[in-house]
Amino acid sequence: MPVVEEPEHLSGDHPDGGTGLSPASDPAPREDAAAPAADSDSAEPTAVPLLVPAEGIPPVCQTAEAVAAAAARLAGGTGPLAVDAERASGFRYSSRAYLIQLRRAGAGTVLIDPIPVADALAPLAAVINGLEWILHSADQDLPGLAELGLRPAALFDTELGGRLAGFPRVGLAAMVEQLLGRELRKGHGAADWSTRPLPEAWLNYAALDVELLVELREAVAASLADQGKTDWAAQEFEHIRLLEPAAPKPDRWRRTSGIHTLRRARQLAIVRELWTTRDTLARGRDIAPSRILPDSAIVAAAKADPTSIGQLRELPVFGGPRQRRYSREWLGAVERARLLPDEDLPRMSQPYDGPPPVNRWERRDPVAAARLARARTVMTRISERVAVPVENLLSPDLVRRLCWDGLADYRSGPDATADEISAAVDGFLKTHGARPWQRELAAEPLAAALIERSED
Repeated sequence: MPVVEEPEHLSGDHPDGGTGLSPASDPAPREDAAAPAADSDSAEPTAVPLLVPAEGIPPVCQTAEAVAAAAARLAGGTGPLAVDAERASGFRYSSRAYLIQLRRAGAGTVLIDPIPVADALAPLAAVINGLEWILHSADQDLPGLAELGLRPAALFDTELGGRLAGFPRVGLAAMVEQLLGRELRKGHGAADWSTRPLPEAWLNYAALDVELLVELREAVAASLADQGKTDWAAQEFEHIRLLEPAAPKPDRWRRTSGIHTLRRARQLAIVRELWTTRDTLARGRDIAPSRILPDSAIVAAAKADPTSIGQLRELPVFGGPRQRRYSREWLGAVERARLLPDEDLPRMSQPYDGPPPVNRWERRDPVAAARLARARTVMTRISERVAVPVENLLSPDLVRRLCWDGLADYRSGPDATADEISAAVDGFLKTHGARPWQRELAAEPLAAALIERSED
């Protein structure tokens, strides 16, 4: 069983912070999928609290034998598989799953502690990897499950489906209440799920997270079908299912909270060195970086530029018992930054890959700024017409890139026809990952908005 190191809690140290998308079989109007109607003399419908799982809290599988037995149970079930995973965000460096919750009709709910059985999940994968999985915010849990060899053959994301269906609130509890008339009482989602043993109240919460996912999937699928959005959702779910993990962003140290208060490149170099040192320590010990050293302490050290361990320990946090053990590492980081030649210092402004920040467009390229304004207006109109949030119609970053220089070849001369520009926009969107339904909705209106006008 892998050893899980207890995270450091900096008390007193001031931390900073097919696709399975067929509609439900019942052809009745979708009012039957909403929360029960209110009585004539009550203003709001009353959701029925869901306090405990219908079959009780299942035992946690912590041995290879228990996993094999759970896999056999799930194999005997029918239909799609409800899936959830609990991580220890804010406590651990990794995004690994510390508890896996599974539920299938005819099989009930299964809870698995993957830490002691990470090498014994093959029987489970053999059963569930060929199924449609139902998750809420799938992109949050799929990477950690993939690390364990668990990958769905098809996907239904109830949160993303809710967005496409136009629901104003798409949290799990809100959707369960609105569509199923049940109340899920949240409370442990931000807990440290690497804790062992897991408290019974946490296991109850975890089991309830998958208790109604199958029913929620049917209600969301029905709403999507009523609106003619089943295929849109299928494309989005498949995109999420096949999405490769994003490469780490460069210069992540520039996201240090409070870095905007620094005015000299040498100070930024200190932040970079301290951030890198903290990241190395955090990764090695699988502890969230902010629990090793908060951002506020990094910025304070950059401003003070201490030259000795004594000066360092006089700063907030660095004198605490949990940070003193790393005093030499922290001071070494500061000294490395101090010795850097000027040409190796970081730039004061953050380098960017792609268009500059939007607030600089008017000054740098007023014509591009006008294009973006027109494009945003077009996207807002489409959003209102189809009842899909703008950010789900197209990535805002993709729209910015298109407006900045995506059609430079077509803007350089007057000979391109409207059809050619529309085709060029469609090709640009396709190259950058837009799905067919998005391109069908947006390519032609965006092309019209992007054509240069004499007043530009």
